[in-house]
Amino acid sequence: MSVYLHGLGHFHPTAEITNKFLEDLDIGTTDAWIMERVGIRARRTVLSLDYLRTTKNADPRAALEASEYTHATLGAHAARMALQRAGLRPHDIGMIVAGGSAPDFVAPAEACAIGAQLGIEAPAFDVMSACTSFFVPLYLLSMMDPARLPPFILMVVPETLTCTVDYRDRSAAVLWGDAAVAAVISTQEHGRAEILGATVGSSPAAFDKVAIPRQGFFRQDGKAVQKFAIKTMTTMVKALQHSFHSPKRPWSFVGHQANLRMLEHVCDSCEIAPEQHFHNVATFGNTAAAGSASVLSQRWEQWNAHDDVSVAGVGAGLTWGSYLLRFAR
Repeated sequence: MSVYLHGLGHFHPTAEITNKFLEDLDIGTTDAWIMERVGIRARRTVLSLDYLRTTKNADPRAALEASEYTHATLGAHAARMALQRAGLRPHDIGMIVAGGSAPDFVAPAEACAIGAQLGIEAPAFDVMSACTSFFVPLYLLSMMDPARLPPFILMVVPETLTCTVDYRDRSAAVLWGDAAVAAVISTQEHGRAEILGATVGSSPAAFDKVAIPRQGFFRQDGKAVQKFAIKTMTTMVKALQHSFHSPKRPWSFVGHQANLRMLEHVCDSCEIAPEQHFHNVATFGNTAAAGSASVLSQRWEQWNAHDDVSVAGVGAGLTWGSYLLRFAR
């Protein structure tokens, strides 16, 4: 079944965590160390820099109160952009699906809180799959009966991973940034782009490789996860190339925005030229499930008719997903 993309939106908070800011925290890191290992210069946060400077987020339970944005506020900002680009209004939306890595509340669903911000009265629920929370809903919707779905569906992914970071831990502090993305999709109405070949996969045996406890800090087995991410994204991109690549259509790649060095490895393995590789991780950090879609959204006006964009991502679970975004006239 075809899934059509009508509009994308993104939002990044204004507070910026630069490498200089992390150096000044005196946690044993430098700009050179960070650039060599992950290639990230800056990231955005919903927390004030004064709060991070003073507390280093030593108590993650306090971050929710200290945050300058809720998930619902972040998501609503991105959703309004997506709706505007799609030429639609909130009352045109017949379903809201949200997801992410670390929701503000166990209940209610983030989708309900976002719907309230937008004034949408429609079925609203979450599909949580950590950093693959943009891929999994697309996959599920692609398997559903179009006749049972509303004409337009709003997908929203707000991420505030900086609230889960111990800023005394340099390995985590250098990675994460906050953002939200939103997409207006349809299984009935043709849109500006078509989503093809959506896939998802999981390896539950490795569930403990990346985790965020309910009231604890983000943690991961960094070396194992990076090795998994490079291998898995390479496999997915090559599969998309085999299935969909046409020499008559420009080919682009947008990967999981975990770190720039990892993405460069994938590009080398898949013979993707630098001018075909689009990313924002260097200036916005790893924004988890919002990462790859925010790159697509930031270039929304630049994508041309007949562009093919291969998109691949990985996440806790361990999970992975991919799709091809094919732009039309």
